Amino acid sequence: MILSQSYEKRTLKSRKIFERAKKVFPAGISYRIRSIEPYPFYVSKARGSKVTDIDGNTYTDYWCGHFALILGHSPPKVVRAVKEQAEKGFHYGISHELEVKLAEQICKMVPSAQLLRFCGSGTEANMFATRLARTYTHRTKIGKFEGNWHGAYDPLHIATRPPFDKLPSGGLTAGTLKDTVVLPYNNLEETRRIMNEHELASVVIEPVMGAGGMIPAKLEFLKGLAELCEERGTTMIFDEVITGFRLGPGGAQKKWGIMPDLTILGKIPGGGLPIGAITGKREIMEHMDHTKYEVPEYCFHGGTYTGNPMSMAAGLVTLKILEDGSAYKKIDAFGDKARKELGDIFGRAGFDIHMTGVGSIFGCHFTKVPVVDMITASTGDKELSKKFTTHLLDKKIFALTPELVHCAISAAHTKSDIDEFLSAAEEFAKHEKQFR
Repeated sequence: MILSQSYEKRTLKSRKIFERAKKVFPAGISYRIRSIEPYPFYVSKARGSKVTDIDGNTYTDYWCGHFALILGHSPPKVVRAVKEQAEKGFHYGISHELEVKLAEQICKMVPSAQLLRFCGSGTEANMFATRLARTYTHRTKIGKFEGNWHGAYDPLHIATRPPFDKLPSGGLTAGTLKDTVVLPYNNLEETRRIMNEHELASVVIEPVMGAGGMIPAKLEFLKGLAELCEERGTTMIFDEVITGFRLGPGGAQKKWGIMPDLTILGKIPGGGLPIGAITGKREIMEHMDHTKYEVPEYCFHGGTYTGNPMSMAAGLVTLKILEDGSAYKKIDAFGDKARKELGDIFGRAGFDIHMTGVGSIFGCHFTKVPVVDMITASTGDKELSKKFTTHLLDKKIFALTPELVHCAISAAHTKSDIDEFLSAAEEFAKHEKQFR
């Protein structure tokens, strides 16, 4: 059974475009994570939980725009807001009321948010938050956790996957990485030991590790880390680019009752358009105020597309929809169902599997080891995961990444969508069981 045959037969137009793409893009793609073997399908339109490619094939989407599209593709209220704003202007480069409204909305919903600045992406937000923490603490070294992904900012683009001493990219110099201290995820005692050896300006953490396959931080670990940062005068930064407005209206910090000093936001508050934000305690954020501080107490922040009105319009409508929390009841229930039933399906078929995730996000780890960090996640059977991804694609279900399937559910997904996913998993498990 060659699972990719049906895919190749139904995507002939996509194959032709890929041949063109290889002439203008390295590897023929605009982002490595979007690589699909033997070639990607090319989307022509997207609505709700579905994306349709140029050959007319429609897929149920569990990638959800890198987990940004919590309302699904092209939700009508967001589309209307974007159209209305486009008529008024899609880029000003000057202050406007919409950026104030979205900032007010975020500060209303996120418990630790007192002041805020927008930028263009989560990567930018991490960059500026790191600079701000260094300005505020007068320290240089920064801490980040193994397996956590904070974008492509050089000092944080390290130890993203085992072996952690191997750099994930060329061009990362010893100079840019020498002040970064790598910490073990979900291991408080070892984290304490390492932090006691360094004066850190900041420690940044994903409350749920995304690229590692939706691995939640243990609550006692997060609480202990918060206490440790307070003891040592280290700025605690929550990278909530994935969890912000995904785990509830106030993100992970509200769900688990832990207040970071600074929070990184992205994805969902842009309503499907590009966005990033840094928010947190007034006394720290004020160091971006050029009317109060001068260098070295002043921290520069800026960018051409900060507060872009299109992103502000889409984000404001999105957060207004999410504010009362009602949207989470359905998607969280679907997430619980997916985690439980996928575990049962593969367990009955004799496969080692460990399901991770919280609420509407979940990861499938084909391993007998309980997954608590990137090291345990790396024990998963990557080849089996690739086969599962390919099988899903043949069933017109789209999920990433091939080596480690991790998914998000949107408000547009239906019970039949989830049942379709589980049915495909059952079929795959029964087929693969024959060869074990």
